[in-house]
Amino acid sequence: MARFTLPRDIYYGAGAINELKGLKEHKKAMIFTGGSSMRRGGFLLKVESVLQDIGIETRIFEGIEPDTSIETVFRGAEAMRAFEPDVIVAIGGGSSIDAAKVMWVFYEHPEKTFDDIKKPFTIPLLRKKAIFIAIPSTSGTATEVTAFSVITDYKTDIKYPLADFEITPDIAILDTDLPMTMPKKLTAHTGMDALTHAIEAYVATAHSQFSDALALQAIGDVYNNLVASYYGDKQAREKMHIAQCLAGMAFSNALLGIAHSLAHKTGAVFHIPHGCCNAILLPPVIEFNAKVCGNRYAAIARHLGLPGKTDEQLTQALVDSIKQLNQKLDIAQTYKENGISEDVLKDHADAIAANAVLDPCTSSNPRQIDTEQMKQVLRCAYDGTPVTF
Repeated sequence: MARFTLPRDIYYGAGAINELKGLKEHKKAMIFTGGSSMRRGGFLLKVESVLQDIGIETRIFEGIEPDTSIETVFRGAEAMRAFEPDVIVAIGGGSSIDAAKVMWVFYEHPEKTFDDIKKPFTIPLLRKKAIFIAIPSTSGTATEVTAFSVITDYKTDIKYPLADFEITPDIAILDTDLPMTMPKKLTAHTGMDALTHAIEAYVATAHSQFSDALALQAIGDVYNNLVASYYGDKQAREKMHIAQCLAGMAFSNALLGIAHSLAHKTGAVFHIPHGCCNAILLPPVIEFNAKVCGNRYAAIARHLGLPGKTDEQLTQALVDSIKQLNQKLDIAQTYKENGISEDVLKDHADAIAANAVLDPCTSSNPRQIDTEQMKQVLRCAYDGTPVTF
């Protein structure tokens, strides 16, 4: 038997934050956010105002850092235990929402440790104390509709993707006013993250008819709108906000692959944004996987109207189109071009490859991979050498 899980409700469109007014049966809301952008844009105040207008007491937890640490997660859980909310609202980028998801786990289960929940699908039942609402400000991670959260252990420089349907939010609010404030570079990186989500979901071992339809729609929408969104087109930004959510619904159920395995590990070590890592890794990963699922990549290429007759030609056209998209978004194509030295690569390549093999995303990659092959894919992503093995 298979399973397909989504949030109970998804509200979308300009001004969708107002839908928080439907929470009038609740008493206390803890609001989580990252830096100052949500406050500067007036969105944090809007959330607080809508909740207070229906009689809900609020408390704000600000300052969640990008690539959130385990220590921040435990601070947030402690703050919730002191306040005892029955609603958790996370607003901001992927890191803020990811962090709040795991804070929720430790709020409801203070007896658990981080090691207890590292393994996929080991998070205990939630919702005994609170429900969870996610309001994304960026168009990429789709954490507002997924069963995933990524937390960083800075003692080991490892990003841990936590996975369990329990942490799928109850309500997602895609207010299309929020992504209008994204800087260009963030728009590019999050957009390529969304594209990687959709492509990896389409070829992942757990893909289904449900996820395939969502993934293909997301891929087409990203190709049609990301460049215009990068240059600030309002309608394109609205469409990207929905497209990344479609990709999230797909990968939350179909799972991901080694582009994300390596992005998690290289991002933590090289300190390169996650979406940028995915943009670098997607072409060589497609080349590696094509030996076992070239027909799936060819189907994507046909969906996009790319040239080619054979699966090999169509897969190459897909790889070339991704590289062209990176160029249009001013994303350097390799780790080397992103400033990583040969010495840094040599110092960390073995550990990155070994940890990437152990990453939960690797188990759903369409082609099995060992540590030496993972290291070779990393090398190809470093200098742009085509994957031929």
